[in-house]
This record gives sequence, structure tokens and C-alpha cells, in this order.
Amino acid sequence: MLNKEVYTKMKQADMDYAVKRANELNTSKDPRVMYKNSRPIMNIKHMLETSAELFPENIAFMDKEVKGGPYLNITYKEMLEKVNGLGTALIAHGLKNKKIAVIGENSYRWGISYLAAVCGAGVVVPLDKELSPNEIKQLIIEAEVSCVLYDGKFEEDFLKMKASGQTNIKVLVNMQSKENASASYSFDELVEEGVKFMSEENKDFLDAQIIRDEMSMLLFTSGTTGVSKGVMLSHGNIVEELMTAPTLLEIRPTDIFFSILPMHHTYECTCGFLLPLYKGSAIAYCEGLKYIVKNLSEVRPTMLLAVPLILESLYKKIWQNAKKSGKEKMLKKVIAINRKTKKIGIDLGPVFMKKITDLFGGRMRIIICGGAAINPDILQGINDFGITALQGYGLTECSPICALNPDKFFKNDSLGYVPPGFDAKIIDMDPETRIGEICVKGGNVMLGYYKMPEESAKVLVDGWLHTGDLGYIDKDNYIYLTGRIKNVIITKNGKNVYPEEIEYYLSNVPYIKECMVMGIESKSSDEILITASIFPDMEEVTEVLGNNPDKKAQEFLIWTEIDKINKEMPYFKRIKKISIRSEEFEKTTGKKIKRNLEENKV
Repeated sequence: MLNKEVYTKMKQADMDYAVKRANELNTSKDPRVMYKNSRPIMNIKHMLETSAELFPENIAFMDKEVKGGPYLNITYKEMLEKVNGLGTALIAHGLKNKKIAVIGENSYRWGISYLAAVCGAGVVVPLDKELSPNEIKQLIIEAEVSCVLYDGKFEEDFLKMKASGQTNIKVLVNMQSKENASASYSFDELVEEGVKFMSEENKDFLDAQIIRDEMSMLLFTSGTTGVSKGVMLSHGNIVEELMTAPTLLEIRPTDIFFSILPMHHTYECTCGFLLPLYKGSAIAYCEGLKYIVKNLSEVRPTMLLAVPLILESLYKKIWQNAKKSGKEKMLKKVIAINRKTKKIGIDLGPVFMKKITDLFGGRMRIIICGGAAINPDILQGINDFGITALQGYGLTECSPICALNPDKFFKNDSLGYVPPGFDAKIIDMDPETRIGEICVKGGNVMLGYYKMPEESAKVLVDGWLHTGDLGYIDKDNYIYLTGRIKNVIITKNGKNVYPEEIEYYLSNVPYIKECMVMGIESKSSDEILITASIFPDMEEVTEVLGNNPDKKAQEFLIWTEIDKINKEMPYFKRIKKISIRSEEFEKTTGKKIKRNLEENKV
């Protein structure tokens, strides 16, 4: 702990920097910076306190206590009181400067737990709820976690871990329990306990020192080199993103973000949780994927963060329904006309697209797609429906935003524009294609990997993060992705084939729901065969082939489409072999296909 005088000086320096950074953004001459109202914030705690001061009665969280029940609203004023109460209680239970894990479904309690941990108690460690108990235990040991806040279904697992004596766990908090148990605390009771301590002048959490550039978040990811690592992020990393991202797209205090992606992912955590709190917006939590349409109609949100799989499914469903109802031709005609009328300032969308926009709640303004590249035709299609759909690009190691499409100057085929104050470059560039490794730099780049100095040194070179992604940057500073270095297929004659490029072409085939492209060595020759493993869209397939078609018929139907794709590609990129799957690919919780899993290659 720093002495008071030193900390006061450090805090002033942090504030001076925040004011300078906000001023740079608010006076930027960059034509893509349309929104110049960034508020200077020193750290996440300062962000939270100033948001509660500016928007005390705004709704911060909309959540359900009971599945199928009504949404309950929690204001910014109530949120801050709960964070301060929980943080005070955590410190009182000996958790100052300790690692504090949070695991469970998206909920306001998850959010309060994260904020209490990171805003003065210790270091927050968000964990993936989909991991097995053994995997979770391994991360708890690796991160030296002393406290876990969890959903009730994890109670037995964490009681066993604590009792095993193999971990550092001292305190367990059940986020769904209404009262303390013999071996675990109730979230609600801890909050009340902390509020009582504060009324008795306990200011341990309120006056806690926040060191801007020290590790405050530890996030486990596959990292850029493929092995599970702990990414160390600071308050400084996050506030750089919070002040910068809203200069490229408009976020209003009246916005409602609809939260469906797991909060332990940096994408959802920074962009769908902390960013709305910075701007005074509300966050409404989805009850689960099967409740999306129902919850959208209840909440009527304006902002949505999604991954390609979710958007692709929604988009395909809209067109399938249009086809079934015999309105496909009419919808195409309306879209074609509206594209022309928009150029002269007349938008027919609100009248003719109402049934479609109502599926998203009726008020959706912006959908941001991240986590992986999406077919730009789908983004354009959603824009045609009257909802602005954009791509962004990021990594956990970058907190996560590296690039973002501005809402007024977006390019559907690009992952986004490099935000003001951040930088990007291409190294080891192929002189012919101008493709090389994407490297990024800025205040958003991680401190390094936890207890892995050698791994950190591999990816952090002279302040530049080597992403492991391949792509190029256009003259306007927009980034385009072509694939991952570790996924590149190298043919016997030395040609590079990017599987993601071929997967993009395959994604346009109506009979293909999911696919993965790989290189397999031929048994009869030295040739590397470009092979596509395909999970068909049976709804589309059966419409052509009838019910219960055999695999040979499916294969023939799909080959007719692949032959058309092959004709447009050079010989070395052509698909030589396909295999038809009867089950979906196994995916990460971020909905990415696990490329290295043997079951996915079959």
C-alpha cells in the first residue's frame, strides 16, 4: 500500500492523463470520429462512481429473479450501493488484494461481484461456466484464487475444492442463496453486512487504492499461441477502451444492451457490460438462448453484441420464413427499391420491414458482431432490414478492441477501423498479396501472461502485440482478416491456403449450416488435399431432396455447389474432398469451432 502523499500524487497524474486523453478524442480531426463526448476516467471505480453521480435514477440492470418472471430494474444509485456493500464485506473477510473468481450465468449479481472484486477488493478472475469441475479446479489453483462467487449449481463442486486443501480458497459466496450456510455465504447477506459496516464508518473499500497500471483482471484464454494462459489486464487497459470506442459509434444513456454472450469473455465484459455502464445505458440479461425472441419482445433493446453463429442463424431463419410464406420475391424487391430510395433520403424500412425488426424487439439500432469474421453479405442483409450491423475485431490480450467499424462509415467486408490513439501494422508481408501478420499497439494491450514471461516475450515485442492473425490494412486504416497463422494450409508446392477464406465461400451455400476446412495428406500421393467437413442445413436439404435423404444424396447436392466455387478459385485452393457430418461441430463458449479437436475433423 502506498502512503497517502504518494498515492494522491499518483491519482492526480492518472487524472491528468485521463483529461488529456479525453481531450484528444473530443478534439480529434479524424473524419470517422463522429461522437466527441468522452468523459475522462482514471479507472473502473472512478467510472462507476461518476456514472452513478451523472445517471443516479437511470436503470443499470434489468434481470429476472425467477425464470419466466418479470424483469426487475436496478438503478445506477442502487448498483453503486451494492458494489460498495459487497466490496466492503469482502475486505472485512480478509480478501484485500486476493484473487477473487466469479462464475455463473449472466446476471446483475455476476456484474456486482466483478465490480466489487476489481474496484478495491482484489484481482477479479472471471471463469468459464462451461468448463468441467477438474478444469475449473486447475484454474483456481493456477490463479491462486482465495474466494469464489458462484451460481448455486456450483456449490457442491466448490465445497469439495475447498475441503480438498489443494486450493487457496478461504471464502465461498453463493450468488443465489438467500441466507448464509455453514460453509458458504449468501451474496445478499454479504451485501447487507457491508452496507452495515459502511454505516459504522468502515471506509476500507470506499478509500481503497486503485493502481491504474497493475494487474486487476486475470482472464484465461487460449492466447495467441494456442496454450491456455492467464491474460493480465489493468484498469488502464479497460478505461482506454471505454473512452475510445464510443467515438466511432453512438451510445446513448437511453440505450438498452441485450446481454446474451458469456460475461467471462472480454468481448461481452468490456463491450456489453462496462461500456454501457460508462455511458449511462441499461443492460438487460437474456434468460438463455431458447428465450431470445421472448426476451427481446419484453425488453425491446436497442443494442446487441453477437457472434457470427447467432447472427447467421437469425438471418437464415428470416429468409427461410419468407420463402415458406411465399414472400421471398417481394422482400427482395422491397430491399432493392429501398437501397435506391435511401440514396435520396427516403427510408422505406420502418414501413415494409416492421415484421422483421419486431423480431429484434422493434427498437434495435445497432448490432455489433465480433469473435470471428462474418460473411459481409449477412451484415449488409441486416442493414437492409433497417438495423445497423457492424463488425469489430479484438483479442482478450487487447481488452479486447483492436478495430471497430464506425456506425457512419462502416465497410461490411472489413473487421473495422483502427480507433484513434491505437495503432496497427502488418509484418512479414507477402509482396504479392500484401497479407502478413497483424500487430497492434496502444493503451489497450495487456501487461502480459500470468507467470509466463517467456510466452509474453514471444507476443509482446517493442510494445507491439503480435496477434497471430493474418490479414492486411487498406489505405483508410481498416483491417481485413484472412486467417490465423496456425491454421494456414501449406501445399506441397509451397502455396498458402487460408481455410477461413474457403469457409467464407462455403457459408454462402444454402445447404451448408457449418463447415471446417483443413489440409489432409493424400494416401495415394504426396499431395495435400483441401478437405471440407460439412454439417448440412437439413431444412434446406430436405426441401430439395425430400425427407430422410441418405448421405450420398446430400453429398451430391453439396458437390454441385462446391463445383461452382472451385471453378472460381485457383487449382491449389480447390476443395478436393468433403465429408458430411450428422452432428454439429463442438464449439467453445464463444461459439467458435474447436479446430484441433479430433472429433471435429472426422
